[in-house]
Amino acid sequence: MTFSRILSMVLGGAALAALAAGPGLAQNAASSADNDRHTGYYYPEPGSQEVYGARAETMPQASRGLRLGFVTGFTAKQLEATYPPPYVMFAKGTEAQKLIIVAMEDDRVNSIYRARGLFAMMTAFSRGLPIFRENGVEDRFTFFDLAKLLGFEQITITDGHDFAHRVIIE
Repeated sequence: MTFSRILSMVLGGAALAALAAGPGLAQNAASSADNDRHTGYYYPEPGSQEVYGARAETMPQASRGLRLGFVTGFTAKQLEATYPPPYVMFAKGTEAQKLIIVAMEDDRVNSIYRARGLFAMMTAFSRGLPIFRENGVEDRFTFFDLAKLLGFEQITITDGHDFAHRVIIE
């Protein structure tokens, strides 16, 4: 499945019915955070955690394959640049429900403030996507809402050394 096909399927008007103003469907995010076998392998123990009450609901067509396709497409876009990716994004978990973001350079995402800055940049990117624009939510939804639409339950961001922060998406 190509990146443009994934984006059009995930982020186009077909997802209108999946958008909602309510808190969304929690897909057992707390238990997935408790059973974290990725700590110590992909990132250090998260020193901080927050819960994001999504304004979106998980799309009915959200699946492991769709989440993996989104991450693969995002990675392919990064690799088109003339410089190495400043961070990598990948999905883990039996259903690829855990999004992991790792900085690839020192001093990139080594504090909660830099992590939030990166999330703000990703929100700006997300707000330009068709699913947000076509449904009139580009001024309210965030990157975390996009993650919820795709069925991600948590996002862990790390500098790849000492810092890690987790966002539980409910």
